[in-house]
Amino acid sequence: MGNWRDRALALLRIIIGFTFACHGAQKILGMFGGMGGHAAHPGSLPWFAGVLELIGGALIILGLFTRPIAFIVCGEMAVAYFLSHAPRGLLPIKNGGELAVLYCFIFLYLFVAGPGSFSLDGRGGGQSSSRRAARR
Repeated sequence: MGNWRDRALALLRIIIGFTFACHGAQKILGMFGGMGGHAAHPGSLPWFAGVLELIGGALIILGLFTRPIAFIVCGEMAVAYFLSHAPRGLLPIKNGGELAVLYCFIFLYLFVAGPGSFSLDGRGGGQSSSRRAARR
């Protein structure tokens, strides 16, 4: 199962990166009906969040700088939860913050676990850098 675990981690990384980048595209490019079909104003808080989401999501998909990027966007999602959702109530199910919580903890997991297979961080042979390091 070890090889499948690494591939499942890579699939999680790619899918979560893609969906996260879509949120960034909503804010930066006004795509997918986000922001009322308009882009956020440059320099605004949603614009900065969108930049982190679009670029961070793309880097997560590629598996490039996975751990530092995952750490940064994990923090972004924690801040988003406490700024946007927590004021409406503590529980995510009541304040609409489930997605922010899920992203936060999935990115925390990627920070700890690394990119998995098929990443630019682990170029060569399709195995993760942590697995190669364990062999040394």
